[in-house]
Amino acid sequence: MMIERDGGTIALQVDGAGPLIVGVPGMGETRASFRHLVPGLVEAGFRVATMDLRGHGDSSTRFPAYDDRAAAGDLLAVVDALGGAPATVVGNSMGAAATVIAAAESPEAINGLVLIGPFLRDPGPAATKFLMRLALARPWGPSVWRAYYRSLFGDRLPHDHDDHVRAALALLRRPGRWRAFERTTRTSHAPAEAALPGVSAPALIIMGERDRDFPDPEAEARWAAEALRGEHRMIPGAGHYPMGEQAEAVLAVMLPFLSRGASHA
Repeated sequence: MMIERDGGTIALQVDGAGPLIVGVPGMGETRASFRHLVPGLVEAGFRVATMDLRGHGDSSTRFPAYDDRAAAGDLLAVVDALGGAPATVVGNSMGAAATVIAAAESPEAINGLVLIGPFLRDPGPAATKFLMRLALARPWGPSVWRAYYRSLFGDRLPHDHDDHVRAALALLRRPGRWRAFERTTRTSHAPAEAALPGVSAPALIIMGERDRDFPDPEAEARWAAEALRGEHRMIPGAGHYPMGEQAEAVLAVMLPFLSRGASHA
C-alpha cells in the first residue's frame, strides 16, 4: 500500500484486525525490521501497519525533507489514511524521535508509545555529528555504513538475520537511495527533545543492553523514560534492533503495556 506525501509516496504494509499499531523503523532500516514482531501483535488482536521512511525500502526518493519532523508528518498521515486514531506507535531509533514529535503535536492521534533504541536527543557534540556525516559521504560512505550497520546487532539473532541484513543493504544501492540516506543522516533530534514535555500518552522504552549507539544504553533508556513519565525495560544480549533480534522478548514486555490500555482506549 502507498500513501501520497509531499510529492512522493510512503510504503506501508497492513496486517491483522483490531486497534491500530504503527511501526516506524530507524534510519537505514525498513519495515522488515518488524517482521518478527508483527505476527505476535496480530495474534494478540491488533491491526499492525509497518511503514518505510522516506527514501527507504519501497518509499520514493524525491522528497524535499528527510528529517524527524517529516517522518512525524508521514506517521500521522498513515494513522489518518487507515482511520486508526488513536493508535499506538512502535518507533525504533530515528522512528522513535518522529513518534515523540507526532504524539506531542497530535495527542488525539496517538494513545501509546513504544520506543525501541530511541534517539530522542542529539548524541555528543556537534563535531561528532560532523565526523559521522563526513564518514558517510561518498565514495567511502556505503562501505562505512555497511560495516557499522552490521555491528549494531546483538548476540542473539534470528535464523533469517543474514538475509535481512543483505536485503537492507541492497535496498540502499537502488537509484536515489544513498542520496536520500545521506540527507536522512543530517537530521537533528533536537525537535524531538523539545517535544518531550508535550507528550501525554503512556510510554514504554525498550533498549538492548548491547546497543552500541549509546555509551550507556540503560542510562539513556532511564533518561527517556523519566522525560516521558513512562517506564523502561532492558533486553539482555540485544543491540539496536531488539524487535528484529529478539521479538519474543520484546513482546513479553510490550504486550502487558498494551493490555494496560495504551491501544484499547
